[in-house]
Amino acid sequence: MIDVIRAGLQTTIQDLGRHGYRHLGVAMGGALDRLSLEVGNRLVGNRPDAAGLEITFGPTALRFLRATRVAITGTEFGATLDGKPVYSFWSLPVQAGQELVLHAAKRGMRGYVCVAGGIDVLPMLGSRSTDLAGHFGGLGGRALNDGDRLPVGAPQQRGHLGFTPEASEFGVKAPAWCKFVLVNEPLRRGRHPSGVPWAIPIRVLRGPEYDSFTADAQQSFWSDEWLVTPNSNRMGYRLAGTELKRTHKTDLLSHAVLPGTIQVPPNGQPIVLMSDAQTTGGYPKIGAVIQADLWKLAQVRLNGAVRFIPTTPYEARQALLEERTYLRQIDAAIAMHEERCARRVALAAL
Repeated sequence: MIDVIRAGLQTTIQDLGRHGYRHLGVAMGGALDRLSLEVGNRLVGNRPDAAGLEITFGPTALRFLRATRVAITGTEFGATLDGKPVYSFWSLPVQAGQELVLHAAKRGMRGYVCVAGGIDVLPMLGSRSTDLAGHFGGLGGRALNDGDRLPVGAPQQRGHLGFTPEASEFGVKAPAWCKFVLVNEPLRRGRHPSGVPWAIPIRVLRGPEYDSFTADAQQSFWSDEWLVTPNSNRMGYRLAGTELKRTHKTDLLSHAVLPGTIQVPPNGQPIVLMSDAQTTGGYPKIGAVIQADLWKLAQVRLNGAVRFIPTTPYEARQALLEERTYLRQIDAAIAMHEERCARRVALAAL
């Protein structure tokens, strides 16, 4: 069990989402930064799709009622365990009664707390993820509140020495420090009226209605910086910048949309659909953020800026393959940690 001492701005239970229900109008949901959740689960011996806590900005405080292992991934929170610093992308043992405090996020927007065994709430439609718009999943379909108590499942790697509460701490390189996240486009000085100094490059494929926008709108879409407005949430990131105009305004039939789809409503300000997005929409689609860059977008803070970089389907696929290679490297690092733990146990028995 875990007691929520302080829930923070918005903390929800999330896994990798619901699959196979979009034809019924059910959003995919799941972690906005799926890569961080997958790494966190690996660091505590869970399956990649185990449920963890998605913490938006913080601050959050948790008390553990039994010994276990935890990992914090995603943005850096300046976290402490009973006052001792805890770092992101680090797996560490926790004893019963210890308190984990995650302070306000320093740079990004979201972090994840993964615990051995996962957060063991009742699955709904094959997932434990919280759907805030649909009011189901997670803990009563809502964000966590102070005083909530969370059930924790049995460790899924019981008997693996590297994941026991007694095993030593270990960590892995965060994806933000890896070469595969780099985009072949230099960051440029911002030109947004708000004075945003730089923008995060996000790779985008052209959408079906791209050619219906004016030449000036197309140029602005690629060359301008876009501000993430405070109206953004888990359903969509609403951006502010140059108005994107179409050559002629025609009504569109509602069509299927996915996380990453960039729609342009009548006001000309793009909306990037995120994990909790609806399944259909009628706004023109100017582009789509590639799957490998959605986690980067999820870490952009409100009033932060992004810049869209044109890419190709081949490059989008290569980006996913590089992401999978990174996860295999994580698995290899964990296997080495297991071997070290086994050697220490063998030497202690002599």
